[in-house]
Amino acid sequence: MQLGTRWATGSEPPASVPAALRPAIAEVEARDLTGHWTLTWLEGRAVAELDAGWEVVQTASGDVVARPFQD
Repeated sequence: MQLGTRWATGSEPPASVPAALRPAIAEVEARDLTGHWTLTWLEGRAVAELDAGWEVVQTASGDVVARPFQD
């Protein structure tokens, strides 16, 4: 895992956040959730996790999925 960065909901994601993830992050934020995002990299793919219980992941095929955390 490669560490990324953190930012608050409602603020502009840092430049290191891939463009492919940005629309899904905006969709999650439209749910009026608050908190902080954490961007990490797992097996070379971006993962953005919102501490309010959501994640935006880029799959191995390149698809972007926004979903509640899965235990």
